[in-house]
Amino acid sequence: MGYWGYYVVGRSARPLRELDALAGAEGLSLRAEAPGGWQVWEYPSGDGDVGSMNALAQETGAPALFGYVMDSDCVVVEAAGPESGAWTTCLARTAMAQYIGADKEGLTLEDYFLEPGDAAERAVAWAEEAGCAVEAGAVLEVLTAEADPLAENLFFRLLDRLAVVPL
Repeated sequence: MGYWGYYVVGRSARPLRELDALAGAEGLSLRAEAPGGWQVWEYPSGDGDVGSMNALAQETGAPALFGYVMDSDCVVVEAAGPESGAWTTCLARTAMAQYIGADKEGLTLEDYFLEPGDAAERAVAWAEEAGCAVEAGAVLEVLTAEADPLAENLFFRLLDRLAVVPL
């Protein structure tokens, strides 16, 4: 069985776990810190709620990003910026499509998540709001890749391509 849980990414002078936006996520542990105040926190949980990514972006005044890893197969990526707003996509789309399956209302992967090209555009805008210049093509490459072997690796590759937390 693979990993189930959240990675919380934000920028703050204070530890993210001390912020009101993440108050309900007891058990957060620091995974990585990067220049500019960027932090990655881990919240292992298959069914818990880590908090509000929009609230985290508003509270820190900086873009924030959540990655929810599902059994190391795929990742739901939620991102928000105080100015640019929220967007959602996924990593390892083939595996995510299997998790979603055919729902009773006929909704598909594209009904839940931005397509890779649109997500890459939003990711570039998110990074620009964070003060990082990134290449859309490099982001798109991650958004269209499949997990090999772990979806968590794709998530951390995305953080690298967004120029927030280098590999």
